[in-house]
Amino acid sequence: MTDSLDRRADALIRNSYYEASVTRPLADDPMLEGTLEADVCVIGAGFAGLSVALECRARGLSVIVLDAHRPGWGASGRNGGQTLVGFAKDEVIEKQLGLEGARAAWAMSVEGVRLVRERIERYGIQCDFTSGYLTVATKPKRVPDLRSWMEDASSRWGYPKLAWLDTDEVRARVASERYLAGVYDPFSGHLHPLKYCLGLAEAARQEGARLFAHSPVLEVVRGAQPVVRTATGEVRCRFVAACGNATIGNVLPSGVAARIAPIASYIVATEPLGEARASALIPGRAAVCDNNFFLDYFRVSADHRVLFGGRASSTGASPAQLSEQIRKRMVGVFPQVADARVEFAWGGFVDVTRNRAPDFGSIDPNYFYVQGFSGHGVALTGIAGRVVAQAMAGETAAFDLFAKLRHARFPGGPALRGPALELGMLYHRIRELL
Repeated sequence: MTDSLDRRADALIRNSYYEASVTRPLADDPMLEGTLEADVCVIGAGFAGLSVALECRARGLSVIVLDAHRPGWGASGRNGGQTLVGFAKDEVIEKQLGLEGARAAWAMSVEGVRLVRERIERYGIQCDFTSGYLTVATKPKRVPDLRSWMEDASSRWGYPKLAWLDTDEVRARVASERYLAGVYDPFSGHLHPLKYCLGLAEAARQEGARLFAHSPVLEVVRGAQPVVRTATGEVRCRFVAACGNATIGNVLPSGVAARIAPIASYIVATEPLGEARASALIPGRAAVCDNNFFLDYFRVSADHRVLFGGRASSTGASPAQLSEQIRKRMVGVFPQVADARVEFAWGGFVDVTRNRAPDFGSIDPNYFYVQGFSGHGVALTGIAGRVVAQAMAGETAAFDLFAKLRHARFPGGPALRGPALELGMLYHRIRELL
């Protein structure tokens, strides 16, 4: 399954605006060869794995990071760039953790956004971070849901920064007749995710972590001193952190791997529109997302393009197949860009859990994993790295809080998970039409 998923992911990234707008190092990190030793072996060089590496180095632990491809190849280099507080399903967090647990988890999600901002500043990462995030309602029946969520975030989960926008106010911030109400968050925002990920990778190198590319992990030999093996080498270590998410392969036990499913999400980028025209679409340049089950999300880039995403799929259809559908949705929001050419269309797989809550856990006391960020990974991966490093140092309270969240498996094995998920998504699509 992993090889097939990797091949589909390779196809989805061929026309990526993100890849076209970064300068990668002239040479990739080396491939792992021979036997090396480290305190910590991290599997995956995306946001989560690099965060673990930085946090462990800050605690004086030696770190080796292994990636099957290269930093930012997976979801960390392809996503919508939204950098958000909270969770995909906040009510699940409170239902399972209780009110005090939900408040603690929310506080950590806020710390995740703050951590992104701090790392950008500390390491001088040029990733076009822009403050401001709008959650908007497209249907009358979604307006009360949005208002209720804002009130819960303010009064129950301890986040009073949100502002309610009525119809006129939201349309003053988004030049579209589509939206009926909105909630504005000045602390959340958006960034160029691949620039940020490559900046984290360079920061990890500077802090002394050793990164190895094109080194897919074949096996983790568990024990008091785990051994992480690739086709050409192995790492002997004290701790393992598995952070590969949707494309990690067969590294984790099947019962853990079955808790997430890969969902393909797609984004298109228009040609540059010019500063004035782009700013007229979203005055203030906040990121925008609706509150539908199958949501649209969009923003204006630093070089004045509209980046518009959505159309989740478990099958991984090519961006060429879906780009016209996404363009039509974009024009439905902004008829004033109907003449704009779509220059890039790409996609990638994100990992979701059935309840849309993040899944942090441990296989053994020295073997940790983080997965299931469900669309909130830009900020949550940073805090995940911190709580994993704390747990390695014996400070387990924050990690244990997230580990209390219960997760059901997706039905069927790897071969059946996609079709079963597609049926479930079809059900929700039909409900949204009613």
